[in-house]
Amino acid sequence: MGPNHYVQMVNLVFQIFNKSGTSLLGPSNSNVLWAGFGGDCQTQNSGDPIVQYDQFADRWLISQFAINGNSYRECVAISQTPDPTGAWHRYAFAYNELPDYPKFGVWPDGYYVTYNMFQLISPPNNYNFTGAKVCALDRSAMLAGGAATQQCFDRAQEWALLPSDADGTTPPPAGSPNYVLAEHWSDQTKLTMYKFAVDWATPANSALIGPTQINVNAFVWACLNTGFAPCVPQSSTGQKLDSLGNHLMYRLAYRNFGDHESLVANHSVNITNTQTGIGWYEIRSPGATNPVVHQQGTTADPNGTTYRWMGSLAQDKLGNMALGYSTSSSTTFPGIRYVGRLSGDPLNTMPQAESTVIDGTGAQTGTAGRWGDYSAMHTDPIDNCTFWYTNEYLAATGPTPWRTRLANFKYPNCTGSATTPGAPSVTAAPSDQKVDVSFTNAPNGDMPVVSYTVTATPGGATCTTRVGVTPNPLACKLQRVDQRAAVLVQRRREERARRWDRGRGERDA
Repeated sequence: MGPNHYVQMVNLVFQIFNKSGTSLLGPSNSNVLWAGFGGDCQTQNSGDPIVQYDQFADRWLISQFAINGNSYRECVAISQTPDPTGAWHRYAFAYNELPDYPKFGVWPDGYYVTYNMFQLISPPNNYNFTGAKVCALDRSAMLAGGAATQQCFDRAQEWALLPSDADGTTPPPAGSPNYVLAEHWSDQTKLTMYKFAVDWATPANSALIGPTQINVNAFVWACLNTGFAPCVPQSSTGQKLDSLGNHLMYRLAYRNFGDHESLVANHSVNITNTQTGIGWYEIRSPGATNPVVHQQGTTADPNGTTYRWMGSLAQDKLGNMALGYSTSSSTTFPGIRYVGRLSGDPLNTMPQAESTVIDGTGAQTGTAGRWGDYSAMHTDPIDNCTFWYTNEYLAATGPTPWRTRLANFKYPNCTGSATTPGAPSVTAAPSDQKVDVSFTNAPNGDMPVVSYTVTATPGGATCTTRVGVTPNPLACKLQRVDQRAAVLVQRRREERARRWDRGRGERDA
């Protein structure tokens, strides 16, 4: 989700829309992005895709892996402009083993990616799991189209790590490591966190710090009672669906609110042996020695009949949360819904009423029971209020007749208004062609102010100061100012909610 586009990928296919739902490009095979690049990224179309919008650079990231025998590549493309229908910088990062289940996070000092690694024992599909890998890709070089390197660490006893992915207009504090989170591999009362500190100038100084164990309420992985075999029922068939119950689900969404940093995460858990729900967490002070579980909870059907799984969780700029997921039961077909909480709601609860994106009208009868492997909740970078969610559902019964739906919505309290900052104080020395402007932060309306731009009139010189980074009173130094300065609060435009349907694509069985 970017300012003007929505890019969606499913296994092997991608399509680009404007935000009114009009298709601008595709659907096309994903490897066409690497046409003319050469090698496996051009010739193979192996899937497991990720799309990310880099709001700090106004660029797009698209990735999928390329498998050719025992040759493995993660194919990554970075848009050369804000327009994803245009040209791309293309990269291929090589690995000695299958880099399965890649998940990306945007961070100021790198693009971070995690994998589950598998070693080929005998062709074509006999693999052994060897552990998790987390890598940092050289974001600065990739944005410029230059040669790019990666720095990686391996953890043999970890599974399904997630890198933090920064939302909002305020970046993490300067020098902040990327936060990497997973379920503890054996203790279902803990989450495991690492801090990835990368040093591009001196790679030997890079470090994956941890693990730090974060105590949480005890949970049971969804479908654990069936040995992680598909356990989610559907109407009109005995075939059940996979819950991916032993995965922390995409994304690990990070947001810097100025006065605190916050990570939100979720996974599918057993409520009973006949129902699954979503366990969710908000972790604050992730950079501290002991990160704080600010709140946590489990959301499930109060009637005890509908399964919830395949979740994705994000926060808007007020700290309101939206949690999207799949639903199904023995009397209903797989569909898409969401719940949420306002920032002022009681902690540890998701009390905002469940809403339906779409009810499915068919069952998946394929014997593998494959579902997902993940869904995606993002916030719109234009207003940082509107949530955009995508997941799959079924419009008809068959082996794999799935479709995807894109939906957007926002909470009424997130409107983007702000109060006026304190009157500016302007000081200048004779003949030095600059002025110092200081003022106090505006009291928050319903939108926390994260930055101010000071503009000189006439002359047009500007400088920007960020709340929580610059001490209060905030100060700007304007160079070559002719007369006076005015303090302006940047405002973001809003867009009305829209929904549209995404057509059928392909994916791995």
